[in-house]
Amino acid sequence: MEIELSFASPEKLETEALVVPVCERKKGAKGQYGLGSRAKSLDQALGGFLQKLLDSGEVKGKLLETSLLHLPAGLGAKRLLLLGCGQQDKFSAFELRKVAGTAVRFLKAKSISSCAFLLEDFCGDETSASRAVVEGSIAGNFETNKYKSEKDSDEMAAVTLACVSKKNDTALQAATREAKIVAESQNFTRDLVNEPGNRLTPSILAERARRMAAEVGLECEILDKQKITELKMGAFLSVSLGSDEPPCMIVLRYLPAQAPPSPVLGLIGKGITFDSGGISIKPAADMDKMKYDMAGGAAMLGVIRAVALLKPNVRVIAVVPASENLLGGKAQKPGDIQTSMSGKTIEVLNTDAEGRLVLADALTYAHQVLGCTHLIDAATLTGACAVALGSVNAGVFGSDDSLVERLLASSRTAGEKMWRLPLDDEYKEQLRSAFADLPNIGGRYGGAITAAHFLKEFTADLPWTHLDIAGTAWLDDNKPHMSKGPTGVAVRTLTQLVLDFAGQS
Repeated sequence: MEIELSFASPEKLETEALVVPVCERKKGAKGQYGLGSRAKSLDQALGGFLQKLLDSGEVKGKLLETSLLHLPAGLGAKRLLLLGCGQQDKFSAFELRKVAGTAVRFLKAKSISSCAFLLEDFCGDETSASRAVVEGSIAGNFETNKYKSEKDSDEMAAVTLACVSKKNDTALQAATREAKIVAESQNFTRDLVNEPGNRLTPSILAERARRMAAEVGLECEILDKQKITELKMGAFLSVSLGSDEPPCMIVLRYLPAQAPPSPVLGLIGKGITFDSGGISIKPAADMDKMKYDMAGGAAMLGVIRAVALLKPNVRVIAVVPASENLLGGKAQKPGDIQTSMSGKTIEVLNTDAEGRLVLADALTYAHQVLGCTHLIDAATLTGACAVALGSVNAGVFGSDDSLVERLLASSRTAGEKMWRLPLDDEYKEQLRSAFADLPNIGGRYGGAITAAHFLKEFTADLPWTHLDIAGTAWLDDNKPHMSKGPTGVAVRTLTQLVLDFAGQS
């Protein structure tokens, strides 16, 4: 998608469709509450027609409500799309991304390939508003119909931002460029997660990572099964025992020459390209969705792609342990004991709790071998987190309050909802084994917390945060602003966190 800036008067802007955000009128309010100042100017060219629509109640301005007007007299646009923003005092960049995505999806379904978006005064400062519109538009343009013979809708080829700033506003231009990079990296992640298990094995994921690294200038190293074995990553290796596909460890390095030697941010993402549950097999219902179990790893690949293009002055290394978790004659069994790279032994009580096994060795490798000073991992780790937070918030855990707060601040800036969950020592009491150093599950209650405690055992007390994205990495239904399927969650937040470390946010 092409992103363009226009500084022309909106009523003179020639476009296939001009998108105008309108707010919901408060009960009992009179006058022009629903229109922003720029829409009021447009309304003069229309002879007050927009205000009449609002006064009639035909257009209510409710969040994501759409009203399309054809051939509006007095405007250069062929169509005028009024898009509801809900109550103005509750409207933020979070909703603006949804509004922009809804506009793109609504218009492209009608074979409209370009549009312009009016940046209103109630959308916030123009720099942050433009960032939200670009990110929302590009995310809304993504479809999961890659393997359909007939596509459901066309793509939106171009979106123009109708701005009021001066043409030489470098901050505005930089914001739109950065937003485009981040949103395209989010869609890169979504494309990986959307791939079915037969078309994205661990080795294919590694090749996709290698190809991306070459395109954006990253160092790439792929550790094969022999190297993983030499490193004594017994926890990681155990997960792949039931599969004919060998595991691999994907390592991408962004190491700018002028960056200080510390910090080195380690981005570790779970890369289970298909998860059957192993011997502790999952129910058949919805098992097809388990192609998304590498969403954490895909997110880290998307983040480091964005980082390579944005070029912040900080060292970043992405580590993705990639494997399948299948059944077979050689598959690990409940009760097996595995020795991790750290030397700690693990009693495998449930083979479906495999994500923490691959992450355990990846975390150890990141700090022991790669020299990472800060560890951030993301994983579709537990159904327990989805039960606790649903599909709205990703779960956040951490051993370092400062790092957790920086991550949460980044999530607010990026418009991704995340919620910190506790990591009290009392929960750790559930991780006791009579036969090994620790079990891989901690019982029925507090499952997301005990899983996080398990991972913490392999962080060497370094600053560490863990994102459980099991409930937020996948949409089960189409939304007005985004297609059914992978969301690319955490890409925007973690890219913002890297920029924060580099002092560029």
